[in-house]
Amino acid sequence: MSAPLGVKVKSDHRWGVLVVLCAAALIINVDNTILNVALPTLVRDLHATSSQLQWVVDSYSMVFAGLLLVSGSLADRFGRQKFFLLGLAVFGIGSIAAAFSGSVHLLVPSRALMGLGAALTIPSSLSIVNDVFRDPGQRAKAIGAWGGIIGLGIAIGPIAGGLLLAHFWWGSVFLVNVPVVVAALIGTLVLVPGSKNPAVERPDPVGVVLSVAGLGLLLWAIIEGPTQGWGSTDVIGAGVASLIVIGAFVAWESHSAHPMLKLGLFADRRFSTAAAAECLGLFGLAGALFVVTQFLQFDLGLSPLQAGLRILPMAGVLVPSALVSPVVARAIGTKLTVAAALAAVAGGLWQVSAASSGATSYGDVVPGLLLIGLGAGLLLPTATNSVVGSVPQGDSGVGSAVNTMALQVGGAIGVAVVGSVLATRYQNHMGRALAGRHLPVGIVHTILGSFGGALAVASRVGGGTGALLARAARTAFMSGLEVSFLVGAVVSLAGVVAVLIWLPSRALPVPPDPPGERVIVPDYPVPTDDDHEPVVTLGRGDSTHCRRRPPSS
Repeated sequence: MSAPLGVKVKSDHRWGVLVVLCAAALIINVDNTILNVALPTLVRDLHATSSQLQWVVDSYSMVFAGLLLVSGSLADRFGRQKFFLLGLAVFGIGSIAAAFSGSVHLLVPSRALMGLGAALTIPSSLSIVNDVFRDPGQRAKAIGAWGGIIGLGIAIGPIAGGLLLAHFWWGSVFLVNVPVVVAALIGTLVLVPGSKNPAVERPDPVGVVLSVAGLGLLLWAIIEGPTQGWGSTDVIGAGVASLIVIGAFVAWESHSAHPMLKLGLFADRRFSTAAAAECLGLFGLAGALFVVTQFLQFDLGLSPLQAGLRILPMAGVLVPSALVSPVVARAIGTKLTVAAALAAVAGGLWQVSAASSGATSYGDVVPGLLLIGLGAGLLLPTATNSVVGSVPQGDSGVGSAVNTMALQVGGAIGVAVVGSVLATRYQNHMGRALAGRHLPVGIVHTILGSFGGALAVASRVGGGTGALLARAARTAFMSGLEVSFLVGAVVSLAGVVAVLIWLPSRALPVPPDPPGERVIVPDYPVPTDDDHEPVVTLGRGDSTHCRRRPPSS
């Protein structure tokens, strides 16, 4: 009789698999922020307004977040490796389309296509990590590395964008994705094993439509508020409709026989509070990067490369703090680590807000950027491990999707809210400055549309009038920055309070998979002999063992 057979990823291949998955996660999360440093260039080259800039950033995050949940369950059902490959391909095609977009109206849907590719890739990626690394200690290290890579991607995006814009046109910030995608596709085919869970529930198309529609309406109301007017019928209607649709989504998911989002998972305080903490932390981080890159280029007059390099201290703090976050969490507990992380983000936002109340230089905002980087580095791996580690193995795809959805929703709403608060404050100041001056409607629209547009008009006018306009625009922008960062700090502080009240300090045992015999069919052949048959057990990924065949009658 032969020994029981086991089909596993060889230990020396696991870290190779992790490298491939982290490469994909890096490039996808770089695209959350690489465009920020190019925003002033889009204002100059494509004449984008502030609200259009927000849509260019948020169209990616909105589709990414809205499709994560269904893609996670589909990947579990039909094959994680297959969805990972499909997502990479779609992301690459979207990157090429974005690179060669000739207008904002083409760039926004291209970014949405990239978001679709990201939504297919990321849940599969983290599910594969969770499946390949079976040992809890190794899994924690692997998830920590994966979460750190996400933070690194968010932080180095502006630097990478600045380097590319110093030598190429703005489309290069998207075209750079293509060689990384190709390398990741090859690495996946060579190294990454296939696994799936056919017993997972059917897809939930109604839930998908409701979630995307609800988030889209909410973002539209927030982003278009400064332009349409916060009291306009369209903005109020969209805001009310978003709440109705989101409520309908919750009601549908709570009664659906096969929900996209298992609301029961949120009964676990470790899961729900950690996801909320990620959402609130990314609110501040994404909002800060959206505004700071414009401050560095428009207000301080730096080039894209110089602006990107000025973000380097944030990345320099984020990376080591992400690496040591598991040690910190073991020493003081998850609760205090996540609370301290959000407090650092709040402190950084408050410091930048306070520094912007007068004449501001780069050195004045460095302490705040360092604090934001420190907080993000501590938050991302710790909260990710808490979210993913609190769901049964069979739901790893959905758990990882909720984790990434929290990041994307937080970032999208952060850009929308912080950007809209800044735009409202800026337009109010500039509206008063332009009162009584009879200017062409198109010129007024350009001046009110964005800080960069006002500076462009001032440059064309020249002389004393141009200097006065530029000074008024800078004052209005910095006033908006002060208030918007203060809003971000308050949101992060609310996260600190929520974490201290609800998040358990230590990890609880992972809940067992549901009882009952359900068989997972692996994506690879399982060798057997005449006396044994393969058995694949749910809750252990693609773990396989053999049992003696029952005697034939």
